[in-house]
Amino acid sequence: MKKRFVKITAGALAAAVMFGAMGIEAAASGAVSLPAGGVYLSMGKNTSLENLQTEQKNGTKIEPTLDISQLAELEAAAKEAARLEEENMLKNMVIAQVNRYVNVRSTPDENGEILGKLYDKSAGTFISEENGWYQIKSGNVTGYVKAEYCVTGDDALDLAKEVGTRIATVETTTLFVRKEATTESAVLGMVPDGDELLVLEETDGWAKVNIEEGDGWISKDYVSIVTEFVSAESREEEEARLAKEAEERRKAQEAAAKKVAQNNAANSSNNSGTSAAPSTNYTVGEGNELGVAVAQYALQFVGNPYVYGGTSLTNGADCSGFVMSVYANFGVSLPHSSGADRKQGYAVDGLENAQPGDLICYSGHVALYIGNGQIVHASSRKTGIKVSNANYKKILAIRRIF
Repeated sequence: MKKRFVKITAGALAAAVMFGAMGIEAAASGAVSLPAGGVYLSMGKNTSLENLQTEQKNGTKIEPTLDISQLAELEAAAKEAARLEEENMLKNMVIAQVNRYVNVRSTPDENGEILGKLYDKSAGTFISEENGWYQIKSGNVTGYVKAEYCVTGDDALDLAKEVGTRIATVETTTLFVRKEATTESAVLGMVPDGDELLVLEETDGWAKVNIEEGDGWISKDYVSIVTEFVSAESREEEEARLAKEAEERRKAQEAAAKKVAQNNAANSSNNSGTSAAPSTNYTVGEGNELGVAVAQYALQFVGNPYVYGGTSLTNGADCSGFVMSVYANFGVSLPHSSGADRKQGYAVDGLENAQPGDLICYSGHVALYIGNGQIVHASSRKTGIKVSNANYKKILAIRRIF
């Protein structure tokens, strides 16, 4: 299943809160964050409360009529309003709790037409309740789900904090991840534009995230933060997704077969037999023939260096550069971005179903699965390309190319 996400953006209320004669508002972007936060005074980044001025309609300047303590109280009140708004919104969610999925039907009974599927831990918005069924809207699907397979209200509020994934997407060329939440702190690591990081904690201006070097802090000025909930998939969307994935898989298999044949021919003409054998220290698990070949090929480069932004399997690559270059050897083009890798190929449900060659996606990181619960990846400057346990940290997605 290709996951469709409900994305709840940071810093939001459905309506602005106006601060009387001063003309200051707690701005809203149309949604709320999880956890609460982001209600802000609509003034420039370099404007202090002490210097804050407003314009009258005739264009003349007036000094603020409220002192700093009053402004702080108003800001605190706005944040509390945002928290309550967020809480009400989460209570209005319907979240599936089922082994695989619950059908979304056209009517509140078992005879209703199946309009789509609400997968386990996926979410929708509550509309009404009728005879043990919830009417919901989720993604492009509006219909009824059996209430016994879902939660809403206070139960949804608690569950949402567990199943919602808070993601920060980098929006600058190179983002510094610091050891502490201050620009004076030492740099723990660097993350490129477009990468997606798992948010662990938030303050007003900083977010604690996980990268390969460990947990560190990033400035919110250079990222967009959303909370992802998987939404329902309509029958039409499922059919289109399956057809698209099958076509992409066919093209990848054809490209790989052609590339392997070319490599074999080149090796034969050079009297070099096959390409260099993979490291014998690791065992590749069973799976798709091409996926196994990808894993075996990748293991040749264990011990080679990590280089930020690099794509060389011998002279140095970063995590997505490593994955990209390994797959390029098989005629498959992948992006040089761990965030974009989360959307390649098709989804694999759980590590227990992973096969060699699958992409294992983490916060700001991507690796190749080799089987037996292990991955090969360009880890960090300190360790270079190495083999690790696949569950050494939280897995955000598993994607299969072949």
